[in-house]
Amino acid sequence: MEENFRALKPYLRGLPLIILTMIIGLFVAKKYLNYVTPMYESTAKIKLADISEGMPSSNLFKDFDVFATSNKIAAEIEVLKSEILLDKVLNELDFDLEIFRKGKLKTVELYKQSPIKIKYKNITKKAYDKLYDLKILNQNNFEIFNKENGETYKGTLNNSVKLPNIELNISLNDTFLLQNPKLDLISDYQFQIHSRQKLISKIKKNLDISSVDKDVPIIRISFKSTNQIKTAKLSNKLTEIYITDYIENKYKAANITVNFLEGRIAVVLDKLTNSEQNIQNYRDNKRIINIKQETETNLRQVAQFEIQQINLKMKLESIKKLEKYIQNGKDNFLDLAPNFEAFTDLLSTEMVKKIKTLQAEKRDLLLIYTPEHEKIKVVESKIKDLTSYLTESISNTRRSLEVQFNSLNNKITVSKKSFIGVPEKEKMLKILNREFAIYQQSYNFLNEKKMEAEIAQAAKIAFHRIITHAEIPKKPISPNRSIIKIVSVLLAMFMALAFIFIVHLLKAKVNDKHTIESNSLITITALTPRLKDTKTIKNYFLKLAIQLEVKKIIKDKEILCFSSFDLDQGASFNALHLAKALISQRRKILLLDVNNELELVKNNTNEITTNNNLDILSLTDPKFNHFTKEMMQAYIKEVGENYEVVVLLNEKINSQKSILMMSVATTNLVVLDTRLTPANKIIEVDLLKEEFKLEPMYFVLNRFAYNPNLIKEIILVVKPMLKKIKRRIHN
Repeated sequence: MEENFRALKPYLRGLPLIILTMIIGLFVAKKYLNYVTPMYESTAKIKLADISEGMPSSNLFKDFDVFATSNKIAAEIEVLKSEILLDKVLNELDFDLEIFRKGKLKTVELYKQSPIKIKYKNITKKAYDKLYDLKILNQNNFEIFNKENGETYKGTLNNSVKLPNIELNISLNDTFLLQNPKLDLISDYQFQIHSRQKLISKIKKNLDISSVDKDVPIIRISFKSTNQIKTAKLSNKLTEIYITDYIENKYKAANITVNFLEGRIAVVLDKLTNSEQNIQNYRDNKRIINIKQETETNLRQVAQFEIQQINLKMKLESIKKLEKYIQNGKDNFLDLAPNFEAFTDLLSTEMVKKIKTLQAEKRDLLLIYTPEHEKIKVVESKIKDLTSYLTESISNTRRSLEVQFNSLNNKITVSKKSFIGVPEKEKMLKILNREFAIYQQSYNFLNEKKMEAEIAQAAKIAFHRIITHAEIPKKPISPNRSIIKIVSVLLAMFMALAFIFIVHLLKAKVNDKHTIESNSLITITALTPRLKDTKTIKNYFLKLAIQLEVKKIIKDKEILCFSSFDLDQGASFNALHLAKALISQRRKILLLDVNNELELVKNNTNEITTNNNLDILSLTDPKFNHFTKEMMQAYIKEVGENYEVVVLLNEKINSQKSILMMSVATTNLVVLDTRLTPANKIIEVDLLKEEFKLEPMYFVLNRFAYNPNLIKEIILVVKPMLKKIKRRIHN
């Protein structure tokens, strides 16, 4: 905390200067604001149309912008900034001519508030962007100064005057003068006629067009000008022209679109008719009614034939196996056990049963008769007839199934031939139908767009909306008076702080005990404050004398040497008043003033002089300049024989006898002044002590904790300088 307070001391001391500088800064800011030209700003807002949907209940326009680029916010901002649009705006505004009232320190534009009217004709390019000086001499006469050729042209009001490259007619604005009867007409004016390109460039510099948000289709149009009326007028006119231009462009686009669509519809209609005829001719040539149904019927028939063929094939395979089995075992037919799954008619079943019955009957007869018996032979004959019949029946069945299988195979082949050429027919029909669909879709689309374009052509409306009209501003946006005042005051304060810091840095004085303690190991034995009256001085030095005695710095036969780097740094003050304090303690004291700095010894005698009970001796005699240390010690011992303490006021350090006197002293007190002694002298004292073995040595800090007013210090510094200047002037 103490360290922070120490750092703030210079600024606390310079607080009056800081306050004064801040007041000056505020005064300068006010003066500046009185003469600066204010800048006004007015803002209008436009909501852009939603291109994908249009206005509510206006779906006729939903897809109309297929012929235009998407209406992006950034693109619309660039349209508003375009010179073509600004040129249309300026065609409807009277910004080409500017009239100013010229003052000593300030020139003000008089748009719509001018007491005079200026009309021009026969103007050439050279007359544009030239500033003319106009002076109204009285109610009838005026003068125009042309800076280009340096000539003055005189004229009368309401009459034309010819200048190089332009003819002017200047008249009074009677309406405005009636509304402002106290207005002084006679004054200095200026006027300028802008070329269109220069005027557009000037407006673009002060025109700010931006979106409220990148995702919100709202555009903010702001215009700055020194005239309030101009700001609102241009912003509103720009929004109006933008919407009017949008409607005109949309109407032109609709006209072009309708004409284009009519031509394309006629072409597409011809192609659509040809496509329909091509499909009809192809169907007639290929005898196509419905190729899909015909194909499906043929496929279904082929599938049925193939199923029948598979069934016959299975039966045929079975009968073939049965026939082969019987052929291989016909000699032992009665021992066969054929599988009749493929031969299951009732007749065959009865015949097999009959054979088995006869076979059983034969076995029974063989038990009675021999194989050659007639009954057995008759039975065998019956069995043989039946087996032969059965065998032949199987063969006939096989042949019948083969005939049926071949017949189905032929039918399938014939049916499949009907599919030859179907893919090609389908392909051609698809191509023809696709071509027809494309032309039909184009025809329908173009007709739909034609209808929408005709509606757009008839409806002269815009879906952009002005949601905020620009109003004439009442307060300027710049300069910001409060901010400028605050900034000026703060800037002045910082300048004062910087000045104090630089002065403090350049001075680098021994400001406090911390500076000494941080740069030296020599002890500070006394902190002498700034003492104003005699009583305070007396009390302080009595207290200091006691403290020095307690510290055993003041002893019997002590030689106290007070030294400083300059005469006004407190050595003489501390030495004199300490000596007086010791006398008041009824001590016998000798004040040895080496160079008679106190001027208490008259005529610079080398004898002891008494002044207010204080014995004083001066060493100004030139002989002392040649004394050695032993000689000086012997001399001081001799003159101080009868005194308890010798207080030695030394020359300033680094003088001829300063080191000699310090070396003969029993105690050295180096006085440093907080306001006058440079901080680098502390290290110099340390070097002296080490080099010359000046023990013991102490510091005395003069004017401790003294923080004078910085303004007073500046006055004290400046006063002598002013006196010197006066002297030089008088001399």
